[in-house]
This record gives sequence, structure tokens and C-alpha cells, in this order.
Amino acid sequence: MACIWVFSPVLAFLPPLLKQAKREAIPSQTPLCVCLSTVRRVRSLQTEHGTLRTGIICKGRALEVKAQLEEKENKKYPTFKATEYKSQLVAGTNYFIKVQVEDDDFVHIRVFQSLPHENKPLALHDYQTNKTKQDELTYF
Repeated sequence: MACIWVFSPVLAFLPPLLKQAKREAIPSQTPLCVCLSTVRRVRSLQTEHGTLRTGIICKGRALEVKAQLEEKENKKYPTFKATEYKSQLVAGTNYFIKVQVEDDDFVHIRVFQSLPHENKPLALHDYQTNKTKQDELTYF
């Protein structure tokens, strides 16, 4: 399901289906996920885990920045398994990914993907070590 993120003031520029959503009194600055024919409110950070989409998004992006993390930590990670992610749309997309690096040791990484027209590689913007499986992914 393809989603785009919009804020209610932008709805004036979208097709008539979305203009109707604006007339239904959606509060200003409420993030919306427009999924083909449905409009629903969502949180600004969406959590995904245990789905095929998670596997594709998490693993691909996490592996692309693994070398950056190993360089910053001056440490090699033989295990590097992405298990969960949250995403946040900014001028590009921030991916907050929970990565298992040992049996009971996890790292939270923030990966930034720029807008497609910028043609930039994924960048590791920040990370947190010494996390557990139970630690919640939050903005950092």
C-alpha cells in the first residue's frame, strides 16, 4: 500500500477526495496517511515490526549503514539483525531501527534517507548502544 504524508493545509492541492477530508474538520497540523482511497489519522512516528515490509525496509537500510556504525564504534558486528523500525517524514525520511548485535544486546540507529531527487546515499545520523529487546524506539 503506497502512502504519502500530508498536513491538512496542503489538502487544497490534492484531488477532490482529499478536499472532502478537509471539510470533515481534520485539525490543522494533524499528520495524515493517504493510502489510495482512505484517509486516516496516524502518529508522527509509525511503528512496524513482524511484517514483510519491516524485513525489506529495516534490513536493507540497516545493512547499508552497518559500516558507518562499525567505524564510529571502532568495533565489528558479526550479528546485525534489524528487528523493528519507526519512520518519520521530514525533508526526506528518518528511520529509527532496532538492530540486534548480540544475543541480548541491541543498538538503536537513526538512518536518514534524503529525497529521491537529491540522489544521496543513506546516512547514519545517530545511534544508541547498550539497548535491550524491550527498550522502545523513540526519537533521538
